[in-house]
Amino acid sequence: MVLDSIVSSPHRRTGSMRKQFPKDELGSWSTLVQRHRFLSTALTLLAFLCTIYLYFAITLGATDTCSGVTGTQKASCKLQHARLILSQN
Repeated sequence: MVLDSIVSSPHRRTGSMRKQFPKDELGSWSTLVQRHRFLSTALTLLAFLCTIYLYFAITLGATDTCSGVTGTQKASCKLQHARLILSQN
């Protein structure tokens, strides 16, 4: 039968599909970084770009025009500011 010939074929792989590594090779961080160099570079670049984005988002973000005012004056200031924004649209 065809299935019997496939199962008993001499070209059939034996063992698992994973590459076997020596025990000491998996233990070091430098080996891990070398094996995943692209991923490490991409994550480092992403962290750097996120840091720059957060810096500019915080420093150049919208400032509160009603700072220093409290109570009902602050509420009326925010209402006037909202009306100003709505009238510009």
